Amino acid sequence: MTSGPPSEAVDLGLWFATFNEIAILAQLSRTLMEARLPHGLLQPQFGVLNHLVRVADGVTPLALARAFQVPKTSMTHSLAVLERHGLVEMRPNARDGRSKCVFLTDAGRKLRDGTIAALTPDIAALAHRFDAARLRGALPVLTELRQIMDTLRDPVSGHTGATGAQDP
Repeated sequence: MTSGPPSEAVDLGLWFATFNEIAILAQLSRTLMEARLPHGLLQPQFGVLNHLVRVADGVTPLALARAFQVPKTSMTHSLAVLERHGLVEMRPNARDGRSKCVFLTDAGRKLRDGTIAALTPDIAALAHRFDAARLRGALPVLTELRQIMDTLRDPVSGHTGATGAQDP
């Protein structure tokens, strides 16, 4: 990662255009994802399932809310939807006995994996129109940008705002 001040003046137009493109891509990918999810589930709920598979099973709703940078009430709603569908299970927290922890069920893992499989034809169609080598080249740049932005949301770094929890 690079550090220190940029050697040239900040090009706000470049930054705005970049964030605008990322936002549009996020909206397009969300719409595509939600078209492959069962009725009643949305991308934020899929994001929780994906997080539980990739990062941590058995975490508290508060830890999930921090990781996703959403209010605890929003995460509570998403977890209630997932629990109603039998995709997660809430169990008492063995460490404190007061809070609950979220665990992925077999059905939740199966739905997550099935959704990814259902996206395969869509991704194949993209791959026929966009060179994977270019994507491979862009991914490290986007990852580094995300990592830097992630450190800026951490209260320890002196910035205010979100929580600094691990990425979803």
